Amino acid sequence: MTPRTATRSRRKLGVRATPYVFAFYMSAIMALLMCFVITAAATGIDDQYLSKVLKAYQLAMPVAFACVLVVRPIVLKLVAWTVHPGQ
Repeated sequence: MTPRTATRSRRKLGVRATPYVFAFYMSAIMALLMCFVITAAATGIDDQYLSKVLKAYQLAMPVAFACVLVVRPIVLKLVAWTVHPGQ
C-alpha cells in the first residue's frame, strides 16, 4: 500500500456507514431535483429562480434525509417481498 493510497483510505468511512452515506447522497440529489421541479411549477422560472430553489433546498434536504432513514427498513422489506431471490 502506497502512502497516497493509505491516506485516501483513512479519509473513507467504514462499511458500517454505508446505509447513512447512501441515504445522505440519495436525499441530497432527490431533494435538489424536486426543488428545481416544484419551484418551477409553483412560481415559474424567473431571475430569482435559483435563489428560490436554494431556499427551498435548505428545508427539503434535511427533511428528505430523515425520511430516507425512516422509510429504508420498510423499503427493504417491500423489495424482499417483490423481488425473487437469486439462485
